[in-house]
Amino acid sequence: MKKFEIRNAEARRLFLDSHALSLDRTEAHGESETLGLVRKLGFVQLDSINTVERAHHMILFSRAPGYRREHLGALHHDHGALFEHWTHDASLIPIEFYPHWRHRFRAAKARIAANPRWQERIGGEGEKVLRNVRARLRREGALMARDFEDKGAGGWWGWGPSKTALETLWRTGEVAIARREGFEKVYDLASRVIPDEMRNARPSEAASTDWACREALDRLGIATPQEIAGFWGLVSIAQAKAWALRALKRKEIVEVTVEGVDGDWRPALAPADIEERLSAAAPAPGEMRFLSPFDPAIRDRKRAMRLFGFDYRIEVFVPEKKRQYGYYVLPLIAGDRFVGRADVKAHRAEGRIEMKGLWLEPGVKQTKAREKDIRTALEELGRFTGTPAIDADAALQRARAG
Repeated sequence: MKKFEIRNAEARRLFLDSHALSLDRTEAHGESETLGLVRKLGFVQLDSINTVERAHHMILFSRAPGYRREHLGALHHDHGALFEHWTHDASLIPIEFYPHWRHRFRAAKARIAANPRWQERIGGEGEKVLRNVRARLRREGALMARDFEDKGAGGWWGWGPSKTALETLWRTGEVAIARREGFEKVYDLASRVIPDEMRNARPSEAASTDWACREALDRLGIATPQEIAGFWGLVSIAQAKAWALRALKRKEIVEVTVEGVDGDWRPALAPADIEERLSAAAPAPGEMRFLSPFDPAIRDRKRAMRLFGFDYRIEVFVPEKKRQYGYYVLPLIAGDRFVGRADVKAHRAEGRIEMKGLWLEPGVKQTKAREKDIRTALEELGRFTGTPAIDADAALQRARAG
């Protein structure tokens, strides 16, 4: 039996729609819309780098220009609609998904106990340190690592025993992140942060595996088992493959072939109603916009290359001399096409946003209309970051010259 075929243009439209990049960007946007957006995405990644805007804010802003930073904080801190934990990275996640993280907590406990570096950081009296941290949280309420005398210095390598204990308790589910101050975690007992209904739920590992795979595919639209496993970081590739076999037998999903931008056809999985989803998928807005380097649409570099022909690499962690483009390079998308990338920096003290470099993709010409669109997108970003003065002339001139 011939597998259902999905042309590249259809796959791009479905992928962008599934990643909430086809929303009407003119609609009003408040806290409820922000929560709906996080639910549609599944989670929003947290990142501290503030060169332009922190990843979690920019991911939401690029989809909804009416988004405001306080929306996310209120949903997490005030309303308890989100909780913070790990997916592929630290993320804010809808609270109703919390029960499925129980198996991750258990796995983290075993992994930490077997990790000599982790044990080295907590020190030879690890159990005593854990008891002390628990006691202080019970007695004093929410605390930060700086509230402990042995807080250490710097980042990961500067963790003191109490910071390590806080992270141990958080990663194993005994403690939760009540809020962030600046970007510093504020820890508290999970019983004070997570509703009893969510903490007391006990889905089986099989049920959580089924949930994780089904919900990942629902949000990706089309995916391989590897992509399904990588979405939440909750299941292994082997578990995703086994789930796919069961779901195919139950006719909940179907096998498809997807045309890549290079014309090659590759196998994938899709929900059983894939034809209806393809028909319902809205085209992405045509206006130019910048995406975060941590945007979920480009997190999988191979997938971005396969579907869009866009070869993107975050160079934040690349030594300066080895960077091809720059420290904080933002992808530029218009419609269903990645048209370029720009090295951007927000100078907040000066109220200025600088485009230090601009590189258009092969076959994309720097027309006057496109240049105007890029300026408009930069102005929109500058207003959001509080840096409305635009410094882009030099980069645009270099792009014009080729």
